[in-house]
Amino acid sequence: MENSNENSKVKLFQSLTVLAMLGTVLVGAMVISEVKGYRFIGGGVSATNTISVSGEGEVFAAPDIANISFTVREEAKKVSDAQDKVTAKVKTALAGIRKQGVADKDIKTQNYSSYPKYEWQEGTVSCLGLNCPPYRPGKQVIVEYEVSQTVNIKVRDLEKVNAIVDGLATAGVTEMQGPNFAIDDEDGLKAEARKIAIEKARAKAEVLARDLGVTLVRVVSFSEGGYYPMYARATSVGMEKAMDSSVGVPEIPQGEEKITSNVTVTYEIR
Repeated sequence: MENSNENSKVKLFQSLTVLAMLGTVLVGAMVISEVKGYRFIGGGVSATNTISVSGEGEVFAAPDIANISFTVREEAKKVSDAQDKVTAKVKTALAGIRKQGVADKDIKTQNYSSYPKYEWQEGTVSCLGLNCPPYRPGKQVIVEYEVSQTVNIKVRDLEKVNAIVDGLATAGVTEMQGPNFAIDDEDGLKAEARKIAIEKARAKAEVLARDLGVTLVRVVSFSEGGYYPMYARATSVGMEKAMDSSVGVPEIPQGEEKITSNVTVTYEIR
């Protein structure tokens, strides 16, 4: 009889233990579900209470480099003769450029081309009576070759720009583009303008939040637009006019430009 009671107690204890374990698992699952739901509602969806503000940053700077491109183009019956003419003029131009202090790292050939120029030549035809063909035979014939070389240079000493332009004209280059003034480290100025714009937007958001009686929580979106200037530039120069001594060396203003950054920042509030 005692053994039977003991067995009953053991079975009862085991049943209660199983029920307790099942209850614990069920409660745990409910808690996890609630936590997941709370996390989704509070953090997974887009913030519904927001304010958007904008800011503009401005940086003024004068250009510190000038980019100049020149082309030498020659024609001749033989391609080698045209190449020799181009090489001679380019060497003369580069010698003058280096004399003005332009380093080799700032001199780069952009393009070198050589191609034949054709002409249509009609052949002769013999005809008797009404047996003349409706067209004259002929063929494309190479009459000469054109060779050209385009070189880009970066001038870091802007006081030498006028002298370099005059030297290129004297060297007999065919065409010249520039000088185009620019800033060598423009990315740094863009970053500076952006930083100013963000600071202004943040200050505006803090004032607005204080007036509304709310608190800024976090940034939920950011966008940027900006105007990055086209610096002063000279138009393409015809070298025939530039070589006229009566024209003189042109005075090329460099000017100062403004770099701006416009940002829009959206904050979550509570």
